[in-house]
Amino acid sequence: MTTPAPHNDDVAAFPPGLGFRSGDRGTHTSRSISLRDLESLLAAVPAGAPREAYREAVVDHNVLSKRTVSNRRLIFQRLSEFYALDEAVLVFRTMRRLWEADASSLPLLACLLANARDPLLRLTSSAVLKAANGDRVPKSALADAVLAGAPGRFNAGILDKVARNAGASWTYSGHLTGHVTKTRSRAAASPASAAYALLLGYLTGRRGAYLLDTFWTKLLDTSSSELADLAFAASRFGWLTYRRVGDVVSIRFDGLLTPEELEEFDGTDPGLGSEI
Repeated sequence: MTTPAPHNDDVAAFPPGLGFRSGDRGTHTSRSISLRDLESLLAAVPAGAPREAYREAVVDHNVLSKRTVSNRRLIFQRLSEFYALDEAVLVFRTMRRLWEADASSLPLLACLLANARDPLLRLTSSAVLKAANGDRVPKSALADAVLAGAPGRFNAGILDKVARNAGASWTYSGHLTGHVTKTRSRAAASPASAAYALLLGYLTGRRGAYLLDTFWTKLLDTSSSELADLAFAASRFGWLTYRRVGDVVSIRFDGLLTPEELEEFDGTDPGLGSEI
């Protein structure tokens, strides 16, 4: 099975209302995925709250402990770019649902969502995913991956900044370790992060067995058998329904999508009777 290109090909044709972003611009020109800030914000704002509640928590109540109002406004803007912070946006709502069930899965959940929304992070993924465990992943490799995916878009200074921020983001997610020298490590996948990766593949048009081999599942750093085990576990938690008969696979997301969303997306679901 061929893995889709790990950048715009997976998202360019999808409606922006789902929360995916494509193009050659991204928030990594200014910062990393700010995992600790996201964790603090999710803990401070209850599930089901409107987007305005997230803004009030950051700007008015300073739950992220920023020193100035301008800094509060800026971090809210950057977190919104990475994560939407709006449960009307499907990719954020489902991530938040899974985080509520398993907060320890946040590093990979945040990584998956940030990859869905930040094209520059997706571009750097090729340098990370192709590295073997223990390999050094220099900042230059991340910069080269951006340059290859967006030739002529950034000058050397901005490329260096994107690479530095991306290195920090991949460290937060567990794909890299080290402060200055980055080394490839294995991210810690869970049933919650596997359910989210499978859902992102579904939303970007994959079905059946192809859902097990997408850019999103590659981010889990699991083998095929490990991914199947995680999918079964996610099914037991009620986030999805996973059935396999030989090489034929059916995955439905009854626990994460609304009945209306299921009706909309099931029009392209081949179901258990098909291998795709």
